Amino acid sequence: MRIGLIVNPVAGLGGAAGLKGSDGTEVQREALARGATARAGERAAAAVRALLAARPDATVVTVPGPMGEAAARAGGAEPELVAFAPGEPSSAGDTRAAVRALAAVDVLLFAGGDGTARDVLDAAPGGPVLGIPAGVKVYSGCFAVGPAAAGLAAVEFAGNTTEAEVVDLDEQAYREGRVSPRLYGTLTVPAARVRLSGRKTGSTTAAPATVEGIAREVVARMRPGVRYILGPGSTTRAVGRALGSEGTLLGVDVVADGVPIGTDVSERALLDLVDGHEVAAVVSVIGGQGFVLGRGNQQISPRVLARVDELTVLATREKLAALGGRPLLADTGDPATDARLGGYVRVVTGYRESVPYRIVPASEESVG
Repeated sequence: MRIGLIVNPVAGLGGAAGLKGSDGTEVQREALARGATARAGERAAAAVRALLAARPDATVVTVPGPMGEAAARAGGAEPELVAFAPGEPSSAGDTRAAVRALAAVDVLLFAGGDGTARDVLDAAPGGPVLGIPAGVKVYSGCFAVGPAAAGLAAVEFAGNTTEAEVVDLDEQAYREGRVSPRLYGTLTVPAARVRLSGRKTGSTTAAPATVEGIAREVVARMRPGVRYILGPGSTTRAVGRALGSEGTLLGVDVVADGVPIGTDVSERALLDLVDGHEVAAVVSVIGGQGFVLGRGNQQISPRVLARVDELTVLATREKLAALGGRPLLADTGDPATDARLGGYVRVVTGYRESVPYRIVPASEESVG
């Protein structure tokens, strides 16, 4: 079996830096200046390890250098290389060219985010593809739940396919707090439903009073002296508004004693703000997917989570019901952190309302 592999080396670079995306050389340069490190290669390597564990005889076919070869070797493969010379740094055009160079494979895996998925679609791949989630947001439905799930779905492919959505998102508008995703097209992916993350759905259909009730409950539980990290999302933003501040819709804020002390912060700034203090993190659920960490809130990194004493999850009852019993997911990029977060949490669903709900590591959910 021949599995193709393409890596967008800069995918996800802007997440921990608080830049809400990684498109463009200026954004990538700023992310590096803020201390960000690329993670797409290690995510791709995890997928390779999983696929080789299931099918040691599988052949990984890829391009030389950081767009594939490095991750393949890090994952334990002795890859078959195709002739290809990407630019430095690589570009969207290089991704499209790599897709065409890897046409003769059974399944093509690509590590990146929504922008990478658009580039793959633009290249018109001739066979099934599947995304290894490594971007900041990952709204599209053509991605696996996690790296291991992508590797397993590839080697389990037996010919059945389905169409999965690719979402187009104006990244600059997103940075300015305007979310306007549109359907860009569809990609043919292996029909492996349990291993696919699905497309992000709308934030909520609940009445505004429900979200306000959740915010009132969170504020009522706040304790003096504790530093509260508020993750992205309309529900967590309502918490900031209940405290009298505007906050950010898609960034990470920090409040203490009812007063904002950090707005739209990076991981590095977050570490400085919480150092030496009791810390609580308040995060919301991504609709339709169930992720609470690792999608759009990479600033709340494993290093930050190691200092968090209390995790509070917010969701309307409608959003939980839409998951159809599937668990909430943690995909921080660090298996030990994901495992530590596993178990039951009480999800705040309204004023004086909460329900117990299970969180599992994304790797566990996808390979179970």
